[in-house]
Amino acid sequence: MLSTVAEAHSVDDLRRWAETVLPSELSDFIAGGSGTESTMAANRAALDRLTVVPRVLRGGPDADPATTLFGSRSRLPFAVAPMAYQRLFHPDGELATARAAAAAGVPFVISTLSSVTLEELAEIGGERWFQLYWLRDDAETLDLVRRAEQSGCRALMVTADVPVMGRRLRDVRNGFALPPHVRAANLRFGARSSAHETTGAGSAVAAHTRAEFHPALTWDHLDRLRSCTGLPIVVKGVLDPADAQEAAARGMDGVVVSNHGGRQLDGAVASLTVLPQIVEAVGGRCRVLMDSGIRSGADVLRAVAVGAAGVLVGRPMLWGLAADGEAGAALVLSLLGDELREAMRLSGCADLAAVRDLTTRVVC
Repeated sequence: MLSTVAEAHSVDDLRRWAETVLPSELSDFIAGGSGTESTMAANRAALDRLTVVPRVLRGGPDADPATTLFGSRSRLPFAVAPMAYQRLFHPDGELATARAAAAAGVPFVISTLSSVTLEELAEIGGERWFQLYWLRDDAETLDLVRRAEQSGCRALMVTADVPVMGRRLRDVRNGFALPPHVRAANLRFGARSSAHETTGAGSAVAAHTRAEFHPALTWDHLDRLRSCTGLPIVVKGVLDPADAQEAAARGMDGVVVSNHGGRQLDGAVASLTVLPQIVEAVGGRCRVLMDSGIRSGADVLRAVAVGAAGVLVGRPMLWGLAADGEAGAALVLSLLGDELREAMRLSGCADLAAVRDLTTRVVC
């Protein structure tokens, strides 16, 4: 057992530490998936099955994993994924993870359901994007877009795979609800909502999303958004190459190949499995990111090697936040960066272009 968080040498070390300090219902809220959690397991299995063929005798400078994503310069090919209600896990919540991201030089994606406002997070600086859940109230949705623009966000990430929240059995069994001090700070109904009301009939957070999220989002909504903003638009939750082609054809700037970390349709394909097909389908017309299951620098290398421009890092950031606030979140980014640079050196890659030239093999 670690005696201090600083002794952690991997994301898994921080996960174990976080699980000792969090109430079980919060550990479940982070770690759980939908249904039998088969898609969550499939994400991990797909990453483990993908092997990389390293190159040798390619001496050169230290590996440089820097890149540019949707106009944001990033020291590493990833961004901090949008995650809701981070004050559940530490009093500073999104303020801590945003500070860690800014210090590490990677973009931070603010969730619609952030427990800290867009405007407060703008004061931290760094590269920020805004993740948009389309609400039933179109006017409020577009007001969020305006606020994101005014607070300096560099991109919009529209989550497309939550017409309803997946049945997350851990939360259902726990009767999970938000405590009074945690709220959706950017929304008019955030201070007190159905997400706070324990009913004994399942997840209050799921009931809240059913009440407030638009249940029938279409491409027409994204066309309208495209006409309302000059920010890059990234569609998150794409798993079918045909949907990726549609996004590119309608002028979207990127897609995130994602099954929501195994938290939506149980039985959905693993993100990494379809990533190469989606990269091929868009043919360079938009950027392709991936999320769902990233736990190490080697995982980042694998995703980039089969075509991702970058990845989103989710659950590891919450484990770091729960373990030690900003310092814990910063440690996650430091560990992933060190692991990625080491993996690049060991595979003979000086930069991300070389990573994309690596040969990969899927083993059964």
